[in-house]
Amino acid sequence: MAFKEMMDYMQNEMKFPIRDKYDLPTSDKTFEGGAHYRMEITGIESANNFANLVKEIDKQKAVVHRVIGLVGGSALIDKAELKEYAQISADAKIEALVNPMASRAWDGGSQYKTPEGYVSGMRLRGQDNMRLWLKEFDRCLNAGIRGFLITDESVLYTVVKMRAAGLIPAETKFKVSVFAGHGNAVAGKMLEDMGADSFNPLADLTLPMFSAIRSATTIPMDVYMSLVDSMGNIQRHVDSDEIARICAPVYFKFEPGKNEMDIYNAWHDDEPLDRLIPVKVRMAKIAKEWCDESEHELVFNDYKEDLSIPRP
Repeated sequence: MAFKEMMDYMQNEMKFPIRDKYDLPTSDKTFEGGAHYRMEITGIESANNFANLVKEIDKQKAVVHRVIGLVGGSALIDKAELKEYAQISADAKIEALVNPMASRAWDGGSQYKTPEGYVSGMRLRGQDNMRLWLKEFDRCLNAGIRGFLITDESVLYTVVKMRAAGLIPAETKFKVSVFAGHGNAVAGKMLEDMGADSFNPLADLTLPMFSAIRSATTIPMDVYMSLVDSMGNIQRHVDSDEIARICAPVYFKFEPGKNEMDIYNAWHDDEPLDRLIPVKVRMAKIAKEWCDESEHELVFNDYKEDLSIPRP
């Protein structure tokens, strides 16, 4: 098949852009409730850490819609704390998406820890680990959690099928993590078709790349505005209004820090995590200031009716 025919098929039949969109068109999509962008804080790894975040949000008079937490694995906290975590989220009306089981280098394998093994991502190894993931997933559901971080398309395929079959609550939502490694429009559409409710593209994409993804998808994107030093120390606050304009609906995501190992290791204490909380909330306020002062008419609100708030 000629290259031109491939490109024509991709563009006209599959409805995908064949180039990144350098014209940066304004997205015509929004969240339910009309907002172009929302705020997401990540790395909330304990109930105490969550409680301190809620206090800081009140102190700085900020609005946070979603928390990505227990990324090191919810299996690392006991049932009582898991229920407390869900209750804090429910009381604060903040969506909480958790990672049921640590994978990568912590499941008994070692490939991911090698200098080149990182390219293998966070996929589950073997059906035993799939079974264990689902077992912890069930524990989270019983604690009231209704939002989950997905790092493996095989898991997404499985839980979306279970949701459709009525085996899990219909309001349960699934966000595909940056650790799945997706970064183009076809990948975004694939995840949407598989049933993902939102997805986190690679952090270092350009605005035309983000724009191409939005042209092919409708689910929210989660875009890093701040990223840990070890993964590039990306800081995109000055692009806040452009990201909101071209990517809407989009979650602004904040994850400052030294490295993810420090944040998510099982033996950490809350002190370094708590120290980052004011920084994360302040970053969210700064990003909103950029949007407030933009020439674009960008909507931000505290509408939360469509969030997967825990039901403890």
